[in-house]
Amino acid sequence: MATKSARKHRGNIEERGGAYRVRVYAGVDPVTKKPVYLRETIAAGPDAKRKAEKALTRLQNQVDERRAPRTSATLNQLLDRYFEVGLDVAPGTRRDYASKASKHIRPILGSTPIARIQADTLESLYADLRRCRDHCHGRDYIQHRTTHPHVCDEHGASGSCEPFDPACRRCKRMCKPHECRPYKASGIRTVHWILSGAFDAAVRWGWIGVNPANVARKPAIPTAKPGPPTAQEAAQLVNEAWARGPDWGVFVWTAMTTGARRGELCALHWYHLKLDNSVVVIERAIGKGENGEWVEKDTKSHQHRRIVLDEETTGILREHRALAEAQAEELGVKMDDRGYVFSLAPNHGTFLDPSTTTHRFERMARRLRIDSTLHKLRHYSATELLNAGVNIRAVAGRLGHGGGGATTLRVYAAWLAEADQRAAPALAGRMPARPAGVLANGAVGRASSDIAEEGSTPRGPYIQIARDLRGAIRCGVLGVGDVLPPVKDLARRYGVAVGTAHRAIALLADEGFIQTSRGRRPIVLEQGGGASNVKLQE
Repeated sequence: MATKSARKHRGNIEERGGAYRVRVYAGVDPVTKKPVYLRETIAAGPDAKRKAEKALTRLQNQVDERRAPRTSATLNQLLDRYFEVGLDVAPGTRRDYASKASKHIRPILGSTPIARIQADTLESLYADLRRCRDHCHGRDYIQHRTTHPHVCDEHGASGSCEPFDPACRRCKRMCKPHECRPYKASGIRTVHWILSGAFDAAVRWGWIGVNPANVARKPAIPTAKPGPPTAQEAAQLVNEAWARGPDWGVFVWTAMTTGARRGELCALHWYHLKLDNSVVVIERAIGKGENGEWVEKDTKSHQHRRIVLDEETTGILREHRALAEAQAEELGVKMDDRGYVFSLAPNHGTFLDPSTTTHRFERMARRLRIDSTLHKLRHYSATELLNAGVNIRAVAGRLGHGGGGATTLRVYAAWLAEADQRAAPALAGRMPARPAGVLANGAVGRASSDIAEEGSTPRGPYIQIARDLRGAIRCGVLGVGDVLPPVKDLARRYGVAVGTAHRAIALLADEGFIQTSRGRRPIVLEQGGGASNVKLQE
């Protein structure tokens, strides 16, 4: 009898003109504090009563299994609560999430009760973003450049230029008809993760039974296109940086050799430099605070790392410190280890603005007509290390990537064209010799590498350096046991960066022409003791 009474209390069936309305009590709304009921209407028919009883049992089971929504809260209310107590991210990330939610989520789904949002609802939102980031829904309208009072066409009574003149300032500032532009894939994925996190919180709080974002089709991961500068472009960039001033040259050089993020470089203190051990410690970064101001904080991945420096970079940073101390002494100010390595203040007491470094680098690259950014120097550092055969985990450790190198491999593996070029001759060295007389151009019996070298144009400055040294070894100018010229002299002679000269040395070592050892200059072997020498003897 108690069970029957409880069932009557939890739900009932009402008949209305042959149809039946089923209602089941599902608890108290944690947001509005009002009772929540599950309702279903059964149309009139010969078996309507039986269907109504089945619906009553089904709804009661949903309540028992906690699959029924316990609230009528809207998505706006959920997002407000999620940003308040459920989201634990850095201030800059929080602002970015709030901005994307205000533009792409709240205007579209904000007033919808979360109990009514299903997987197809979210996939429709993602499809809309792929069509147009401004959610125009096919409407034609004038897209104003600002929300403040303004003049749409500053040409005045004379009328606008016909056709559009890209050099005209008034044409650039005109308010133009809206043109649909798809939202980038990475932005749609961010929208998805905001919704997924909010619905996960709603499940934990008991507001809903399941997370609809878990079954919705997630936006595809964007294809990695790092686009690092070439070795020749990198040399141009660093040489131009030196020409613009020693401080800026040290900054660009350090960014290129360490692969550190711009905020990490700006947050370097003098005590982070362990130059006696050729190590720099990365444990802080400059990022945006709660109010959008630049503050010193933890690194992006919340991990500290130690980056080993090469001899040249260690010397450059030591000279940079000596120059900074001399300038401070000349101005009568005191500088200590708590100061920043890169600073505009005489005592190095303030850090550089990261956005300033980005803009300055982009202006320098545009002047050189190189399509590059400061962040792409990080791509360059990673790509060069991978091309040199450095272990993927070691590269990930230098860059501060988590996941055991998965991010490093996904982003940079697509840009290993040089490594692929080195793989081609390695495979060719395993092939049998071709039969005599196959070719009719008189080239039978000559080494394929010699044919390729004669009359060919080097594809990079380090290839030119390696080619000249290889020729000197073959003709006997550099004999067995001789040492190569210092790397700095080679770089100065060819007008390239020291790193480019190092690449030429590494290439000759791979081919077996020279032997390298730490702390010593490379020594010439007997006409290339490696695989390339075998090919020459054939």
